[in-house]
Amino acid sequence: MKKLPLTLGIIALLVVVLVMGGCGSYNRLNSLKQQTDKTWADVQNVYQRRADLIPNLVKTVEGAANFEKSTLTEVVKARQQVTKIQVDASKAPDDPEVLKQFQQSQDQLSSSLSRLLVVAERYPQLTATAGFRDLQAQLEGTENRITVERGKFNDAVGSYNTGVTSLPARLFAGMLGFQTRPYFTARAGSDVPPEVKFDIGKPPQPPESRAP
Repeated sequence: MKKLPLTLGIIALLVVVLVMGGCGSYNRLNSLKQQTDKTWADVQNVYQRRADLIPNLVKTVEGAANFEKSTLTEVVKARQQVTKIQVDASKAPDDPEVLKQFQQSQDQLSSSLSRLLVVAERYPQLTATAGFRDLQAQLEGTENRITVERGKFNDAVGSYNTGVTSLPARLFAGMLGFQTRPYFTARAGSDVPPEVKFDIGKPPQPPESRAP
């Protein structure tokens, strides 16, 4: 009989330890999660700023005589694709595939914009206008900001994932609804400058002759 109170006391102590450990883990993981969601919202904000600048850029570039329509069309299509990817701006994605699709569409838009700005250098009458120069500066600044915010997001996700997978939080994370989150990855081909071919003013090439 004397062992029963001791056993109950030990069980009660273990329950208290588990509850305290669970509460401490929840509070810490929730704080890390909130920081991750905040940095995700910051990423979304800079991407939205870029999307908002593009219509004005397209309108400005369309006014340049003989501007390469294919380059302009590519930017328009890339922006349309971005708007089709619906991602909750208030919560960082848990599904790696969702973030992958979002990143691919945004990176494609980045590449298209980069090519457009490079091609625009062939049009002095365009680059000389104050409106174009202002848009160019804003877009370049936004691209830099995107890189910064993506880096901050990855840092926040790293801290969060470390918290989720470290003891003692690892014992409670799954039960409390916390799981690791995916990172932004390096842009495909980001180490290689885009290839730009200038065909303006070149006469069409004659078809190759074929042997009978």
